Amino acid sequence: MLPRRLCLPSLFALMLGLLAATPAHAQGITHPWNTLSPAQQNMLQPLQSKWDTLPPKRQEHMLERTQDWIKLPPDQQQQIRDRIARWQQMTPEQQEQARQNQHLYDTLPASKQQQLHEAFKRFQQLPPEQREALRRKWQEQSPDQRRQWLEHMGPGSTLPGKHAFGMPGR
Repeated sequence: MLPRRLCLPSLFALMLGLLAATPAHAQGITHPWNTLSPAQQNMLQPLQSKWDTLPPKRQEHMLERTQDWIKLPPDQQQQIRDRIARWQQMTPEQQEQARQNQHLYDTLPASKQQQLHEAFKRFQQLPPEQREALRRKWQEQSPDQRRQWLEHMGPGSTLPGKHAFGMPGR
Protein backbone atom coordinates (compact mmCIF):
# COMPACT_ATOMS: atom_id res chain seq x y z
CA MET A 1 0.00 0.00 0.00
CA LEU A 2 1.29 3.46 -0.91
CA PRO A 3 1.90 5.99 1.84
CA ARG A 4 -0.99 8.41 2.33
CA ARG A 5 1.09 11.43 1.26
CA LEU A 6 1.65 9.81 -2.18
CA CYS A 7 -2.00 8.75 -2.66
CA LEU A 8 -3.52 12.15 -2.08
CA PRO A 9 -1.51 13.98 -4.78
CA SER A 10 -2.09 11.09 -7.20
CA LEU A 11 -5.83 11.17 -6.52
CA PHE A 12 -5.84 14.94 -7.02
CA ALA A 13 -3.97 14.63 -10.33
CA LEU A 14 -6.39 11.93 -11.51
CA MET A 15 -9.40 14.10 -10.69
CA LEU A 16 -7.90 17.08 -12.51
CA GLY A 17 -7.31 14.88 -15.55
CA LEU A 18 -10.90 13.68 -15.51
CA LEU A 19 -12.19 17.23 -15.26
CA ALA A 20 -10.04 18.28 -18.20
CA ALA A 21 -11.45 15.40 -20.26
CA THR A 22 -15.08 16.31 -19.46
CA PRO A 23 -16.89 18.30 -22.18
CA ALA A 24 -17.47 21.97 -21.38
CA HIS A 25 -21.26 21.67 -21.22
CA ALA A 26 -21.02 18.84 -18.68
CA GLN A 27 -18.82 21.01 -16.46
CA GLY A 28 -21.47 23.70 -16.30
CA ILE A 29 -19.57 26.33 -18.29
CA THR A 30 -21.69 29.41 -18.79
CA HIS A 31 -21.91 31.36 -22.01
CA PRO A 32 -22.13 35.08 -21.13
CA TRP A 33 -24.44 37.09 -23.38
CA ASN A 34 -21.57 39.17 -24.77
CA THR A 35 -19.82 36.02 -26.03
CA LEU A 36 -22.76 34.96 -28.23
CA SER A 37 -22.61 35.59 -31.96
CA PRO A 38 -24.83 38.35 -33.38
CA ALA A 39 -27.07 35.67 -34.95
CA GLN A 40 -27.44 33.89 -31.59
CA GLN A 41 -28.17 37.17 -29.81
CA ASN A 42 -30.77 38.01 -32.45
CA MET A 43 -32.59 34.69 -31.99
CA LEU A 44 -32.37 34.75 -28.21
CA GLN A 45 -33.10 38.46 -27.80
CA PRO A 46 -36.16 37.89 -25.53
CA LEU A 47 -33.82 36.12 -23.08
CA GLN A 48 -31.18 38.85 -23.01
CA SER A 49 -32.07 40.25 -19.58
CA LYS A 50 -32.13 36.77 -17.99
CA TRP A 51 -29.50 35.01 -20.10
CA ASP A 52 -26.56 35.35 -17.73
CA THR A 53 -28.63 33.92 -14.86
CA LEU A 54 -29.83 30.83 -16.75
CA PRO A 55 -28.32 27.50 -15.69
CA PRO A 56 -25.45 26.44 -17.97
CA LYS A 57 -27.38 23.37 -19.15
CA ARG A 58 -30.31 25.58 -20.24
CA GLN A 59 -27.95 27.98 -22.03
CA GLU A 60 -26.35 25.06 -23.84
CA HIS A 61 -29.76 23.71 -24.89
CA MET A 62 -30.86 27.09 -26.24
CA LEU A 63 -27.60 27.57 -28.13
CA GLU A 64 -28.01 24.15 -29.74
CA ARG A 65 -31.54 25.09 -30.84
CA THR A 66 -30.35 28.37 -32.39
CA GLN A 67 -28.16 26.40 -34.81
CA ASP A 68 -31.34 25.28 -36.56
CA TRP A 69 -33.34 28.45 -35.99
CA ILE A 70 -30.88 30.79 -37.71
CA LYS A 71 -31.36 28.79 -40.93
CA LEU A 72 -35.10 29.57 -40.98
CA PRO A 73 -36.72 32.41 -42.95
CA PRO A 74 -37.02 35.73 -41.06
CA ASP A 75 -40.78 35.37 -40.43
CA GLN A 76 -40.30 31.98 -38.77
CA GLN A 77 -37.40 33.34 -36.72
CA GLN A 78 -39.71 36.10 -35.49
CA GLN A 79 -42.33 33.52 -34.51
CA ILE A 80 -39.72 31.73 -32.40
CA ARG A 81 -38.66 34.98 -30.72
CA ASP A 82 -42.34 35.72 -29.99
CA ARG A 83 -42.80 32.27 -28.43
CA ILE A 84 -39.71 32.72 -26.27
CA ALA A 85 -41.02 36.11 -25.13
CA ARG A 86 -44.46 34.62 -24.29
CA TRP A 87 -42.77 31.82 -22.34
CA GLN A 88 -40.78 34.36 -20.32
CA GLN A 89 -44.01 36.15 -19.38
CA MET A 90 -45.67 32.97 -18.10
CA THR A 91 -45.79 32.13 -14.41
CA PRO A 92 -44.00 28.96 -13.28
CA GLU A 93 -47.43 27.32 -12.92
CA GLN A 94 -48.37 28.24 -16.49
CA GLN A 95 -45.04 26.93 -17.74
CA GLU A 96 -45.60 23.64 -15.94
CA GLN A 97 -49.10 23.35 -17.40
CA ALA A 98 -47.67 24.01 -20.87
CA ARG A 99 -45.06 21.26 -20.33
CA GLN A 100 -47.79 18.84 -19.26
CA ASN A 101 -49.92 19.76 -22.27
CA GLN A 102 -46.96 19.23 -24.60
CA HIS A 103 -46.29 15.85 -23.02
CA LEU A 104 -49.93 14.83 -23.53
CA TYR A 105 -49.79 16.01 -27.14
CA ASP A 106 -46.56 14.09 -27.76
CA THR A 107 -48.18 10.86 -26.53
CA LEU A 108 -51.07 11.10 -29.01
CA PRO A 109 -51.02 9.15 -32.26
CA ALA A 110 -49.99 11.18 -35.31
CA SER A 111 -53.55 11.18 -36.69
CA LYS A 112 -54.92 12.67 -33.45
CA GLN A 113 -52.14 15.27 -33.40
CA GLN A 114 -53.14 16.26 -36.93
CA GLN A 115 -56.82 16.55 -35.92
CA LEU A 116 -55.91 18.77 -32.99
CA HIS A 117 -53.67 20.89 -35.18
CA GLU A 118 -56.48 21.40 -37.68
CA ALA A 119 -58.96 22.26 -34.91
CA PHE A 120 -56.48 24.79 -33.51
CA LYS A 121 -56.09 26.39 -36.95
CA ARG A 122 -59.89 26.68 -37.19
CA PHE A 123 -59.97 28.22 -33.72
CA GLN A 124 -57.29 30.75 -34.71
CA GLN A 125 -59.36 31.77 -37.75
CA LEU A 126 -62.32 32.73 -35.57
CA PRO A 127 -62.96 36.39 -34.83
CA PRO A 128 -61.46 37.42 -31.46
CA GLU A 129 -64.87 37.72 -29.79
CA GLN A 130 -65.80 34.13 -30.73
CA ARG A 131 -62.45 32.82 -29.49
CA GLU A 132 -62.97 34.64 -26.21
CA ALA A 133 -66.51 33.23 -25.89
CA LEU A 134 -65.15 29.69 -26.32
CA ARG A 135 -62.42 30.36 -23.74
CA ARG A 136 -65.04 31.64 -21.27
CA LYS A 137 -67.24 28.61 -21.92
CA TRP A 138 -64.29 26.29 -21.20
CA GLN A 139 -63.39 28.16 -18.02
CA GLU A 140 -67.01 28.04 -16.81
CA GLN A 141 -67.19 24.28 -17.18
CA SER A 142 -66.84 22.09 -14.13
CA PRO A 143 -63.85 19.74 -13.94
CA ASP A 144 -66.22 16.85 -14.79
CA GLN A 145 -67.53 18.65 -17.87
CA ARG A 146 -63.98 19.36 -19.01
CA ARG A 147 -62.99 15.74 -18.40
CA GLN A 148 -65.98 14.52 -20.43
CA TRP A 149 -65.02 16.80 -23.29
CA LEU A 150 -61.42 15.60 -23.16
CA GLU A 151 -62.56 11.96 -23.09
CA HIS A 152 -64.66 12.68 -26.15
CA MET A 153 -61.42 13.83 -27.75
CA GLY A 154 -60.03 10.30 -27.26
CA PRO A 155 -58.66 8.02 -30.01
CA GLY A 156 -62.06 7.11 -31.47
CA SER A 157 -63.54 10.60 -31.52
CA THR A 158 -63.81 13.14 -34.27
CA LEU A 159 -63.25 16.82 -33.87
CA PRO A 160 -66.04 19.21 -34.71
CA GLY A 161 -65.91 20.66 -38.19
CA LYS A 162 -65.75 24.33 -39.07
CA HIS A 163 -69.51 24.63 -38.59
CA ALA A 164 -69.06 23.96 -34.87
CA PHE A 165 -66.89 27.08 -34.68
CA GLY A 166 -69.39 29.23 -36.54
CA MET A 167 -67.70 28.80 -39.90
CA PRO A 168 -69.40 27.58 -43.07
CA GLY A 169 -68.78 24.04 -44.32
CA ARG A 170 -66.89 21.20 -42.67
